[in-house]
Amino acid sequence: MDSESRPDPDELLKQIKDTEQNHLKGKLKIYIGMCAGVGKTFSMLQDAAKAHGKGVDTLIGFVETHGRSETEFLLFYLPQLPRKTLTYKGIELNEFDLDSVLEKKPRLVIVDELAHTNAPGSRHTKRYLDILELLDNGIDVFTAVNVQHIESLSDTVSRITGIKVNETVPDSIIEIADEIELVDISPEELLQRLSDGKVYTADKTRDAVENFFRKGNLSALRELSLRLAADRVDRQVRNYMQVNKIHGPWKSSQRIIIGVSSSPDSTELIRWARRVSYTMNASWVAVHVETPVPPDEYRRVALNKNLELARELGAEVIVTSDVDVVNGLLRIAKNENATLIVIGKSPKKNVFSAFFKSDIVTRLLNESGTIDVFVVSGSSESGNEEKKIRMPASQSGVFQYLVSAGIVFTIALLLYPLSSIIGYQTVALILLLVVTLLPLVMGPGPVLLAALLCPVIWNYFFVPPKFTILIGKSEDILMFFSFFFIALVTGVLTTRIRQREKVMKQREERAVALYRLANDLSKAVNLEEVINESVKNIENYFKVKSFIRLAGCDGKLKLNVNENISSKELSVAEWVYTNSKKAGRFTDSLPFAEYVYYPLTGPRGTYGIAAVKFFDKVSFMEQETLLKNFLNQTGSAVEREILNDRAGKAMILEESERLYKTLFDSLSHELKTPIATIMGSVSFLIERKKDSNASVQELYKEINTASIRLNVLVENLLDMARLESGKLVVNKKPCEARDLMNSVLDKQDIKENKNRITADIPENMPLFFVDFTLIEQALVNIIRNAIAYTPDETKIKLQFSHDGSYLYITVSDNGIGVPEQDLDRLFDKFYRIERKNSGGTGLGLSISKGIIDAHKGTINAYNMTSGGLKFVIKLPR
Repeated sequence: MDSESRPDPDELLKQIKDTEQNHLKGKLKIYIGMCAGVGKTFSMLQDAAKAHGKGVDTLIGFVETHGRSETEFLLFYLPQLPRKTLTYKGIELNEFDLDSVLEKKPRLVIVDELAHTNAPGSRHTKRYLDILELLDNGIDVFTAVNVQHIESLSDTVSRITGIKVNETVPDSIIEIADEIELVDISPEELLQRLSDGKVYTADKTRDAVENFFRKGNLSALRELSLRLAADRVDRQVRNYMQVNKIHGPWKSSQRIIIGVSSSPDSTELIRWARRVSYTMNASWVAVHVETPVPPDEYRRVALNKNLELARELGAEVIVTSDVDVVNGLLRIAKNENATLIVIGKSPKKNVFSAFFKSDIVTRLLNESGTIDVFVVSGSSESGNEEKKIRMPASQSGVFQYLVSAGIVFTIALLLYPLSSIIGYQTVALILLLVVTLLPLVMGPGPVLLAALLCPVIWNYFFVPPKFTILIGKSEDILMFFSFFFIALVTGVLTTRIRQREKVMKQREERAVALYRLANDLSKAVNLEEVINESVKNIENYFKVKSFIRLAGCDGKLKLNVNENISSKELSVAEWVYTNSKKAGRFTDSLPFAEYVYYPLTGPRGTYGIAAVKFFDKVSFMEQETLLKNFLNQTGSAVEREILNDRAGKAMILEESERLYKTLFDSLSHELKTPIATIMGSVSFLIERKKDSNASVQELYKEINTASIRLNVLVENLLDMARLESGKLVVNKKPCEARDLMNSVLDKQDIKENKNRITADIPENMPLFFVDFTLIEQALVNIIRNAIAYTPDETKIKLQFSHDGSYLYITVSDNGIGVPEQDLDRLFDKFYRIERKNSGGTGLGLSISKGIIDAHKGTINAYNMTSGGLKFVIKLPR
């Protein structure tokens, strides 16, 4: 089989795994637009309606219409999933109900706003993680996103618009999508939609046009979205060609292949290719073809620098192995659907290429077919090692040449006494056999030497007349030249076969090593096993020492100082983790280290470092590319385990929270009944003063006070349980301020401190709409808090006021206030300021804030300059 048509083991394995996984997963379709208002959700719902009409089990999981009537109309006939309500700090938030979708198991679910950040308490922090779980369960998903939310483009968008994008999705989500639809309209049409009020309300439209939605911004964002879609389509074309073994190229888009070597001219060539790719708006790939001839240390260092330069300038770097540079370049060019090959031309040629006209440039021009070739002349002077006339690079040492010559002379010496018996023609065949067998153990140079020596020795020592270079018979002359050419051709062909075998063996070893690593990592059931398996595979294959360290929950690298690692090594490891760049021995950064350190990265971030100790620079440079593949697989496996661990903890936390709320609610209700009985019984005993003396009455009062406090505690627990469960229902009715004030002051524990409380209500105070019972509870909690945390002589003031839109309720005191650092935490659950005899559970103010938030109002606390603390409640009328 031709080497070009032979499947690459790595690619074949990857295709099989991808096919198996894609068969089990759901299909993902993403609608992409340059910004809000282009019609992504509308197009998505149109396609959902068509699928529903064809009998596909379709469900609207979460769609935000933003009040757009045409979008709401499309939702009317489609089955919709009720949203899940989560309460965070007293605010009710509506979220996508992932568990309900997994339970219903529809064929297609619509989930809008791909970049959305989920509310605290959700299973996943990001909505795209919800979508990934749906896909893993075989459910197809339609979703939508704006181009500014794609992680790799967010910085560019921020520079264009001047607005920082906080919510992003990783590029890997776009890459795994089965289909992408670009929803595109012109900037003029979008601005018209804005002015017509089809995107935002009138007040928001004015701000949007003046800031984000400027015509220049929209044009730049449109270009980004079009380029993203074009890159995606180009990638799909290449994948299709590779899967179907189509050699191409299909010139559907511009893609540049640049050949990189250790030549000093490659640096200039790489920069030139970068400029050309930018001008042509083309993607570009830097390719190096490794041949069986290993480069020396100087050339290996130069090659690595050139490849690093290509990576820094944005090229995709591919290193492949082949016995022939031209064949390797053309193979990669066809696999990558390249339209242009850029190659450097050196003004210096060796004597053999000048004679045979077989240099790389000439062959590429002849064999490239429909692929264009740019030849860029080199201009660098490389000093003493680049000669005007260069011999081809030697693949064999002097010793091999000596051994080759020695074998030929030894065989000739052994055959000389036998030549009279077997004949000189038989001697020629034996010498020819020797030349044919030599390539099995020798390089091309020694074989060529043997092919030259054998005819000469045969002619001089065996062909009559002996010991002369003359040949008497014509058939012996023909035999001489035939001998020479047969020996040369068979020797060279055998050498090429050996070289090809060496390359294939190298590829197979790498493929087997990567497969073994992938297999071991897939069997790992926790993070520790992933690390151990990775280190074991790295050390066994590369014959090195290595270790891997991960970052802790605090984001800092966890390093064990007791592992005979110096403080300098630790500092290098921390630098690599912080900067996500390799450093250490044999590199340009911190080369004093004993190890080479690499950041251990996955698709979503950096999770630690990997340290590898190579014992010589040549091994490091020859094996670094494969080592990076090992570390990439390890990084992905580490990320997988970390995400699994987080998902498990989130699930445990969710179950614990659910159990906690259930027990909390049940216990609170069970306590309420006996407390009510105690309070009723004590009140009855207090009223029967004639049945007891003064000391007993005092005990009754103490019991009554304690039961009231216990009742308040249970009521607070119940209120908090209702707030967190989302079952708090606000029933607004018209209320009078004076009725609310009287009801608050009539509470028994407040009534006992009534002499400390003053109230101020304007005469013209209108009715306002609130839930009387809930607002009463909020005010009672605030006043109880003021009573508990201030001295007995402190005055408390309750004040009502209003304007055209809002009702204001102020509760203030002339006490000592609270420390500034505690102001922001006053409304946190269970938070208490430590003061003498303060008591309480820290729930009262948290409940008050939850009640006010449920009314769409606000509550804030301030230290007054005159002394004391002031609470300001603002409620919409």
